[in-house]
Amino acid sequence: MSMFTPRHALITGGAGFIGSHFIRLWQTMRPEIRLIILDKLTYSGSLKRLQELPAFGQMVFVQGDVCNQELVSHLLRSHQVDTIIHFAAETHVDRSISGAAPFIHTNIVGTFSLLEAARRYWLEEERWGVAECRFHQISTDEVYGSLGPTDSPFTETTSYHPNSPYSASKASADHLAWSYYYTHGLPVTFSHCSNNYGPGQQQEAFIPTVIRSCLNRQMIPIYGNGGNQRDWLYVEDHCLGVDGVIRLGLSGERYNFGGGMDASNLEIARQICAIMDRLRPFAKPHEELIGFVADRPGHDWRYAIHSGKARAELAWQPRMDFPEGLERTVAWYLENQER
Repeated sequence: MSMFTPRHALITGGAGFIGSHFIRLWQTMRPEIRLIILDKLTYSGSLKRLQELPAFGQMVFVQGDVCNQELVSHLLRSHQVDTIIHFAAETHVDRSISGAAPFIHTNIVGTFSLLEAARRYWLEEERWGVAECRFHQISTDEVYGSLGPTDSPFTETTSYHPNSPYSASKASADHLAWSYYYTHGLPVTFSHCSNNYGPGQQQEAFIPTVIRSCLNRQMIPIYGNGGNQRDWLYVEDHCLGVDGVIRLGLSGERYNFGGGMDASNLEIARQICAIMDRLRPFAKPHEELIGFVADRPGHDWRYAIHSGKARAELAWQPRMDFPEGLERTVAWYLENQER
């Protein structure tokens, strides 16, 4: 199996939840790679995530917008970037429902900006081949749409059927990236992951929301009847998968990463409440805080993802057992309540 070896990597959205965990992983496993971080530092990005890393001073951080193609082109040339890992995205479904414009701008225009800058620098100026550069597109299982209770999990060949403005914008970005691979020969790989969780996730995500509600003794808001199901993947396992795709994945190929842990939102909330009862007990069980709110418009019923291709071709598998990962996550928030 051939292996791609990054030398100078541009990581977009590196101050975000998943991006910062990926940087921590590479600083530990691949310290020889020079890292250039581009992040706009919106509501989901925090420079503190990067400043807490042991090798923060060894990376280049630029606050900027991926839609700024002039800036992107400058970073590629000035740092001789041969690898782009595109984490940057607007991701919160509720926000995309209330206002889709930022999702169209960042997720579609931003991806185009990066692809076009890479095409010009890598293919026209440097004339690099597949073995010399790599663009990795971080996608999501949500582009595949919604599963019924008995449907088989998503695979890499599942047709796209995005149902929210967020997932539609990510699907559009994926299609753009594919077109640059197919038309221009740009070396592009793709990965789709299930719901990530772990320490340091932005507060409005589901698991942090449940934990914060418990800490504040407030109602835990559950959409509908709480029956919507998700597959949960510990963030570090996702990052290991991305590392595998970049080094071992084939250009033009897609790889799915799932935790193999399917559970309803209500089940996850109850598990968190049980952990809180042990770690931070109060007068009554935390589960009594659970309440139900009006369902999200167009709420996808179920996501489940099949990771057989990644297991076979990348020797990847999730390492974190879900109960342990959830316990670690709750413990982190208890120790960092100001976040």
